[in-house]
Amino acid sequence: MKFSTNEDIEAPADAVFEMLCDFEGFERSAMRRGAEVQRMDQLQVPGVGMTWQAAFTLRGKQRQMEVEMVTFDRPNEIVLESTSPGLLGTTSFELIALSRSSTRVKVEMEIKPLNLSARLLVQSLKLAKTSLTRKFKMRVSEYAKSMEDRYSRMA
Repeated sequence: MKFSTNEDIEAPADAVFEMLCDFEGFERSAMRRGAEVQRMDQLQVPGVGMTWQAAFTLRGKQRQMEVEMVTFDRPNEIVLESTSPGLLGTTSFELIALSRSSTRVKVEMEIKPLNLSARLLVQSLKLAKTSLTRKFKMRVSEYAKSMEDRYSRMA
């Protein structure tokens, strides 16, 4: 199952990429939503090999997930691969400079089941795909707007 959307942000690609690299901010955000997140690598700068372990409740069940950065191409692309028992997920952020002060961000998320119970979970998600797609696009749009606001305050 795949979700994707594009958002145009009124900020240079370098600034947008830097905001996407606020991994500590993402960790805090996940913890505020009830997830337990722990950084597992010892890297001093963002790059391929960064890993996190997370535990959270989804659809009434406690879930475990490991997230690894598999692509880090400054300032063009970040790809994260998520694994949990039965599921494989890939999330990518691709940045395209539209001008010196405008950037298009393409966000894609794909979930693949690896066993029967995960297949049932993904099948139930497919039944709500329209609603989930709308929520996905709304969340990405809200985050893009917050990035624009942060950039305008910095400039």
